[in-house]
Amino acid sequence: MAANPSIITRDLNILAKDTGNLYESVVVISKRAKQISSKVKEELSSKLAEFATTVDNLEEIFENREQIEISRFYERMPKPTIVAAEEFLNGEITFRYPEEEDHHQGYY
Repeated sequence: MAANPSIITRDLNILAKDTGNLYESVVVISKRAKQISSKVKEELSSKLAEFATTVDNLEEIFENREQIEISRFYERMPKPTIVAAEEFLNGEITFRYPEEEDHHQGYY
């Protein structure tokens, strides 16, 4: 059985290199993946909203095919976590740590 090509073994030391901590790197990647996922979801929703109609007619069959093709296109796209991990490893993500005083505000 062939492995999914999106499954890649990563060197944990390389992942931790920029932050100094593997878990911090994972947090940065996951936050970026959420941003990507949200953007893709908005795009897909707006494209599918163009097909929203309350009228039943013969054109609806054609529109359903277009909807299916649009959905398939988005299904074939790389997963947001894969994109975010690649961006992180390529140094394309900017991240910062909150100031120490900002971090403690609200924790009384």
